[in-house]
Amino acid sequence: MKYCNTLVIAWLLLITSTFHNLGNAAKILSIFGYPGPSQYIFITPLLKALAKRGHEVVSISTFPQKEPVENFRDVAVMENSKLFEQMLTDFAGGAEKSYFSEFMNLALTGKAMVTNILENAEVRQMMAEEHFDLLIVEIFFSEALLGLAEHFKAPVITVSTFGTINFMDDLVRNPSPLSYIPHLALPYGNRMSLMERIGNVVMQTLDDLNFNFVMLPFQEELYGKYFPNARLSLEEARRNVSLVLLNDHFTLRSARPYVPNMIEVGGLHIKRQPDPLPQDLQELLDKAENGVIYFSLGSNIKSKDLSAQKIQMFLEAFRNLKYTILWKFEEDNLPNKPGNVITRKWFPQPSVLAHPNVKLFISHGGYLSTTETIYHGKPILGIPLLGDQFMNVKNAVKAGYALSLSLDQVTPQTLRKTILELLTNPVYTQNVQQRSKQFRDTPLTPLETAIYWTEYVLRHEGAVHMRNAGVELNFIQYHNIDVYLILFVVFVAVLKLLIVVCRLLMKHVCGGANSNQNKIKAN
Repeated sequence: MKYCNTLVIAWLLLITSTFHNLGNAAKILSIFGYPGPSQYIFITPLLKALAKRGHEVVSISTFPQKEPVENFRDVAVMENSKLFEQMLTDFAGGAEKSYFSEFMNLALTGKAMVTNILENAEVRQMMAEEHFDLLIVEIFFSEALLGLAEHFKAPVITVSTFGTINFMDDLVRNPSPLSYIPHLALPYGNRMSLMERIGNVVMQTLDDLNFNFVMLPFQEELYGKYFPNARLSLEEARRNVSLVLLNDHFTLRSARPYVPNMIEVGGLHIKRQPDPLPQDLQELLDKAENGVIYFSLGSNIKSKDLSAQKIQMFLEAFRNLKYTILWKFEEDNLPNKPGNVITRKWFPQPSVLAHPNVKLFISHGGYLSTTETIYHGKPILGIPLLGDQFMNVKNAVKAGYALSLSLDQVTPQTLRKTILELLTNPVYTQNVQQRSKQFRDTPLTPLETAIYWTEYVLRHEGAVHMRNAGVELNFIQYHNIDVYLILFVVFVAVLKLLIVVCRLLMKHVCGGANSNQNKIKAN
């Protein structure tokens, strides 16, 4: 028996070692061209973990590592950071823009972003001289980058840092019924009224039209320019994705269907043991006997860019509260700041939220922030500003651990009233702590899940067996339009045949009756 146990252990070690060595042999190229910090915050733990496991990781982004990481090489495309600064400037300007105008701006930004990457001298040299075993790519108005998969003859994993949306679903033919899955930009839950479903269908249709006739032509132009010898068309390259990693989890939004090669890894960026707080901040939080409110509008929109009137409204609301307020404010000078408000240009957000004295998070409702506050069990006062933030906050309110205010609604009175409701009514904290337990209750951490499936694709050379057969069908075949058309033609033909037969029968019956009547009259 002892010999058998030893043999089993030896075999397990051998298999583990074999898989580990297979993984270590891989050279991985990561491309996160979109210059928003949140996207790279999400994926960095996976890239570093893969490097730690022996993979050679090359990362193209606008966020090079501050300190060297073993097996990790940065290719910084800093031109893209200017694009992001321009986007933030446009948003802070506050000018009303149409939906089409916003989509066009994103499409043009995506075109410029991809151009900057593929024109980068270091990237061009890599394309000429290096080989990669796997690509990890964020596809956000940057589909032309998928041409690198065929160029390097490597499988590709795409990443979505905001969950899935129609153009992500389309990569792997993932079903997304519009009857209960709302568009990310709409503040709807998964149980929509008739009017909400109508709005959802209209919004999704507009998205599809803009994607196919505005954004995709830009990317097809770039694809043809930089990959002139590609065997696959851009549409075929889009359907050649091996795996999609989603920053999502069914406890964070709602349960929905996924095909096997669409994997939820929401919370990937959250450390199970938060980093220690700076000593002064640790002491400040420890001594805050009445509790702490943490206030941040995220990394995209800066608090300093709010109007002076709105900033003073927040300060007035905070002034008479007994709680300590930590406000992520990006300037040193803040006039009329009350004594209970502490401002800094940056706070270690996950570590702050993990502290037991933090009682409430005033947030823009970004998905990374929402994930972190759910993980650490803190209720939310949501002030959504753009994109999926409205739906994230709506879902949090519906789940019973948040309240929402629009930025236009914020007055000292409404803000103070909402804060006190969230802090004095224990039901909000109870609900979010229950949701936190559900979110944490997994056999593997999100990071371990992402590592496993990434190496699974490597071990199985693209894992083609996981792909949905629907990716091989065109639009007409996938939606059975040809089948319905044939059935309709058959139905019409049968209906016409029945009408003709009925007419013949009626003619025969009526004709026979008339003939008999004529004979009677003649007699």
